[in-house]
Amino acid sequence: MASVGSKCRRETNRIWTVEEDQKLAEVVRIHGPRRWRMVAAKAGLNRCGNSCRLRWMNYLRPNIKRGNISDQEEDLILRLHKLLGNRWSLIAGRLPGRTDNEIKNYWNSHLSKKIKQNEKQKICSTSKKNDLEKEKAHEIKIATKGIDEGTSRREVDPQCSFGSDQLYDFSVEEPLNLERMSKFFEWDETWFEFT
Repeated sequence: MASVGSKCRRETNRIWTVEEDQKLAEVVRIHGPRRWRMVAAKAGLNRCGNSCRLRWMNYLRPNIKRGNISDQEEDLILRLHKLLGNRWSLIAGRLPGRTDNEIKNYWNSHLSKKIKQNEKQKICSTSKKNDLEKEKAHEIKIATKGIDEGTSRREVDPQCSFGSDQLYDFSVEEPLNLERMSKFFEWDETWFEFT
């Protein structure tokens, strides 16, 4: 004698026919969507009650919304999934006309992949940003390396004719050398032109 569970497992491989759908819909219209084992028997279907219930809930109910999931629905699914997790029936309760099975399938086939791709792009963009920041920091370090090591400004900027370290060299005790200071503060007559 075969158990009820094995009968249901065998039925999942069989495709529902249009005649079976019509019989099931008629019996549910008369007796209501409850006592699925009785509904299956009264409809004369060689199906278990669970199979009839799933067929009704996911495909035959008259208030099921057909068609693509809109952007607003997708956004709501994302926010509810973040809040509730994989509680598909609770999420479906907030989306009128959508079944929990449809939302679960849409999540697994579209949204989870989209989220993973967005996370990858976010990681790539942050790593690129970090790489650019490191590169800029390295360039600044190279540019200021000569100044940090006490080299003259002339080595960093070849257009400067006098190094700042030469102006502030107090190691030699001698009177102020105005000649050295005048080299540092070379006059550029264009500075004082007024238009």
